[in-house]
Amino acid sequence: MVVGAGVGGYVAAIKAANLGLKTLIIEKGAYGGVCLNIGCIPTKTLLKSGKVFEQTTQKAAAFGIEISKDAKITVNWTKVMERKEDIIKKLSSGVLYLMNKNKIKHLEGEALALDNHTIKVNGETYTADDLIIATGSTPRGLNLPGFEQAQKAGFLLNSTDALSLPKLPKKVVIIGGGVIGVEFASMFASYGSQVTLLQGLPTILEMLDGDLSKEMTKILSAKNNITIVTNAMIKGIEKNKVVYEVDGKEVKLEADYCLQSVGRQAVTTGFDNIGLQKTANGYIEMANDYCQTNIDNVYAIGDVNGKLMLAHVASHEGVIAVNHIATKKGVKHAGHTKMEFECVPSCIYASPEIASIGKTEEQCQKENIDYKAFKFPFSAIGKALADGDTHGFVKLIIENKYQTVIGAHIIGNRATEMISEIAVAMESEATIAEIAHAIHPHPTMSEAIGEAAEALLTGKTLNL
Repeated sequence: MVVGAGVGGYVAAIKAANLGLKTLIIEKGAYGGVCLNIGCIPTKTLLKSGKVFEQTTQKAAAFGIEISKDAKITVNWTKVMERKEDIIKKLSSGVLYLMNKNKIKHLEGEALALDNHTIKVNGETYTADDLIIATGSTPRGLNLPGFEQAQKAGFLLNSTDALSLPKLPKKVVIIGGGVIGVEFASMFASYGSQVTLLQGLPTILEMLDGDLSKEMTKILSAKNNITIVTNAMIKGIEKNKVVYEVDGKEVKLEADYCLQSVGRQAVTTGFDNIGLQKTANGYIEMANDYCQTNIDNVYAIGDVNGKLMLAHVASHEGVIAVNHIATKKGVKHAGHTKMEFECVPSCIYASPEIASIGKTEEQCQKENIDYKAFKFPFSAIGKALADGDTHGFVKLIIENKYQTVIGAHIIGNRATEMISEIAVAMESEATIAEIAHAIHPHPTMSEAIGEAAEALLTGKTLNL
């Protein structure tokens, strides 16, 4: 039995059905969960529309595309929203189709665990040998003066609210310089909104390799409609003004909306009475790398376990959990894999994109790892020049004993597509020689990976 039909839950259910296990999935909201309905897919849809607008209005001339002076290029926000909703509906209905195709029984309703084998839904009880909790997460909020009133008034938004605004804002304040905050800052700015990003820490994207954070800060700050304020202490909200303090000075900043992106919290409602162990932050604790909890027949996958709150992690955890369940049941063709969190790629879909995997250079230094790193800039790549987007670089990190890749950090156009090569290399424990010797097609952005690998292998670059 799977509770939650998000990316993790529905993939787990399909895998279970494919392995011949009788499967039930329960969902109280929309099929596809946060990612498909109010997360990954709608944000990337809005980012794409914004990028098209930005390229047309700001970069067309550089490509030899001339727009007459009397041509009026505007954003039809209603059409942008309609496109987003159409894509969501198509994908959500696709998930339901997959449930039916794989003969998975599905129920719509809120699940309440009576014990570790029994779930109550819509007044009916259902039992199962094993239970997978895939209930996801919701946005966290700050409890500061004026925040509750501002939320009720529609001025203070969370990431879900920001995806369905009735109009395109002229001014937006974003609290939080993490992944969600930076993506929304990039998205609103691409439509022409004036964006102020308030970050309480000394840098934005502080979890990333330092070179990535510095580069993204430089690129975003160069845009005339994005202002980044670090070391900002949020004090509260007064009507349509965000009050914060920086360097001992209080500032009141007026805007159309304020978006708070300060993390997410696990949804464990309905499962708090069966003895599950939780972390200090309220996530269901994983007892091992098979996503088992402290209760042997109960598994927790995706955001609810808080390990890495990424859609592709949730689906992978779902497959691992189901394989473990099937192995216990003696299913011969069940796989036997564990979660390897050090090999998980992370992506940020701002402009430019960021993709990262493995250790940062700062982690290598802290852990006293004998390593070597090299950055190859996209400004030396022909495809980047042809695309008119030369921002960023590929940074590879290897350990010196065996020369295997232990980290990769990419910022630039198509970074999120390129990181998969490094994920495969790390999973297979490839050496830098194998990456350098692999032929990278020309002209592509991925040539930068081959160039960085060549530099680490021989100490010299070929095209720099």
